Amino acid sequence: MTTYSAVVTTGIYCRPGCGARPLAENVRTFELPAAAEANGFRACLRCRPYRVAGPIAADVPELLCRAVQLIIAGALDADTEAALGARLALSPRHLRRLFTQHLGVTPDQLARSRRAHFARRLLDDTDLTVADVAFASGFGSVRQFNRDMRLVFLASPLELRSRRRRTDRLVADGGLEMRLPFAPPLHWPGLLALLAERAVPGVESVAQGVYRRTISLDGEAGLLEVRAGGADHLLLRAHLPFWEGLIHVVERIGRIFGVDADVAPAETALAADPVIGPLIAARPGLRVPGAWGAFEIAADAVLRQYAAGPRVRQQMAALAEVAGQPVPGIGHGLTRLFPSAETVAVTDLEGVGLSAQPARALRALALAVAADDTLLDGGSALADLVPALGAVPGVTEDTAQRIALRLGHGDAFPAATTAAHADAAVAAWRPWRAFAATHLAVAELSAVTA
Repeated sequence: MTTYSAVVTTGIYCRPGCGARPLAENVRTFELPAAAEANGFRACLRCRPYRVAGPIAADVPELLCRAVQLIIAGALDADTEAALGARLALSPRHLRRLFTQHLGVTPDQLARSRRAHFARRLLDDTDLTVADVAFASGFGSVRQFNRDMRLVFLASPLELRSRRRRTDRLVADGGLEMRLPFAPPLHWPGLLALLAERAVPGVESVAQGVYRRTISLDGEAGLLEVRAGGADHLLLRAHLPFWEGLIHVVERIGRIFGVDADVAPAETALAADPVIGPLIAARPGLRVPGAWGAFEIAADAVLRQYAAGPRVRQQMAALAEVAGQPVPGIGHGLTRLFPSAETVAVTDLEGVGLSAQPARALRALALAVAADDTLLDGGSALADLVPALGAVPGVTEDTAQRIALRLGHGDAFPAATTAAHADAAVAAWRPWRAFAATHLAVAELSAVTA
């Protein structure tokens, strides 16, 4: 877990490794930049903590982790803490108390800090206008943007842009390029191998070390490309129809690669395990892959109940071809958007090439997701999500666990993986079973391709 050091005599906070050497008695520590800012400190101009990933501590209660994920997804962009609390069955007062107790910051303060930090990165990395940066970062108006940037950084957006370093600016031959920071290391080859094995032809591709996928923004198509960058960041190139709400595009693509994840506690806890320990040593920094579209990965998981991976990829490609919106002219073999649950629910799935049983299960899943937009939104606890998915006709507990793993539940563990190991060994991997399952999956892929 990253710990930020704030110096009371200067009013500045720094990330680990900064060259500043204050007296110990003048230093306060915070686990989140937002907490330091809420206590009146501003970011160091030397180490620039807003440019690095700031994961949530591993010992934070699961309820708060879910709340943070909902905030990252935009729950407080146009809504209130009361609405967020209602989604989690908490009063606004209790929600704020929990945030303050465990994170040192209120939900609104965390949301404001994330927007401001993202905007600062855009001011550094890109040549977007100030107005475009404001709306790309989730601010409701330029006035709100200017006010919050002054609160967080004590300077206007134009002043902040004038301070950027020559090496900050990224120039792309088409599209907008920016950094996806992470706490190193990150095992890029292992992540790419998992994503390649599950990539939906026509929608996603992995080629020459670059992950690409089509996305939909308010019904219009875009293309995202991610490749390795430096030791502490990936590089994202976005080709989008507009920049409004870019912060949520970047957060979602970042979740696929776990850039905000802190894997150090899991690696430390399982380093001596006879099964997982050697896998960690071979692939340090491997992250649990997330998902761009929750329904997309859920559909994949359901179809894997009835067919092996290569066949499922063909079925997913056929589904996208028949029901997905065409995307002309993007190239790289990408031609479709993956269809929504609402569209799949009314698609002739037998006509796509599915036999009766998987077609019934996939249609039932699509109907359930279309009827309840909170089912896969990441706001449910694992203990609630698995039974809810299991209640969908044709969805097994193993499939529910597969879906939960990709949605970010750290202790999700598919039963098929359990069958290959003794119950005692699997129990010893709690609460990091999703991390263990990911290492096992990558090791299996490596053995197949060796």
